[in-house]
Amino acid sequence: MKNYLLLRLRTQARQWAELGWWRALLLLFIGAGAGAQLLRLLAAHPAAQWVLPPLVLLAVAGAHRQRTDLQFLQLTAPQYRRWLLGEYALLGLLAAAWLLPFGYWSGAGLRVLLPPLAAWLPPAAERIARQHRSLVRAEAFEWVSGLRRRLGWLLWLALLAGAAALRQHTAAPAGALAAWLLVVVSFYDTPEPLPMLLTGARSPAHWLRARVGWAAVYFTLTAAPLLALLVLSPAGWAGAALLLGWSLTVLTMVVLAKYTFYPHLTILRYAQAGVVALGLLILADSVYVALLAAVLVGLLWRSRYRLKTYRYD
Repeated sequence: MKNYLLLRLRTQARQWAELGWWRALLLLFIGAGAGAQLLRLLAAHPAAQWVLPPLVLLAVAGAHRQRTDLQFLQLTAPQYRRWLLGEYALLGLLAAAWLLPFGYWSGAGLRVLLPPLAAWLPPAAERIARQHRSLVRAEAFEWVSGLRRRLGWLLWLALLAGAAALRQHTAAPAGALAAWLLVVVSFYDTPEPLPMLLTGARSPAHWLRARVGWAAVYFTLTAAPLLALLVLSPAGWAGAALLLGWSLTVLTMVVLAKYTFYPHLTILRYAQAGVVALGLLILADSVYVALLAAVLVGLLWRSRYRLKTYRYD
């Protein structure tokens, strides 16, 4: 297990080195800002300690199911699940460090105990793809795949039911919309094969417009019931419009980040996590709006530049 953990540490260090020093510093800055806001939240609302452990479990479970080395580990080391248990327990211990300064020992304990449960989940690739008619057009292939792999419709129905049951509280539909945005973001965390990229676009701008356009269309359609509940709440039309604009901005940046670092899987996921963290920081402090605008422009320019390195028909 020691050798395995050292190998994982070296792999992550190499991925951070490939990001470049200024991108790594930017992600660390965004992470530090998110950490500061988290500490403020925990200090003001002790009940938040019970929300964070399930979120950590979901994050670890999602990353575990997308790992590409599980089959290799299974073939080379029958005891590989013990390695995964150790790795995920360490991640949970790092996450628990945010709760210990406030004396939230129970919440910290859950943060350590829950992540190792993800070690028994099968990889997403092991799901059997059934032939069935989809409500989503084939051009939006991220949604077709994401809704199938992530049980997207079930999550959407669960969020809609929860928001409807608590519709008298403005935070319910707003929180459900933010949660649905995080689900949709996960649809874009895997780069498509290069042949699909080469045959599907006439130019980088054409490809990016299509990807952002389909993302915006289907997110708006699926978010419409949640937005309707938000309109009927005290937030009204203005609150619904602002939240939709924020969601589409974050989703656009996630799509652009995917092609800025295409086809490097781990690096683009780091970048997308940074984009989502920056979007959440804006909700806490408007001082980050200027940074978000700068990052948006940078991603737009860099994604087109990255795609220009490939030939298009």
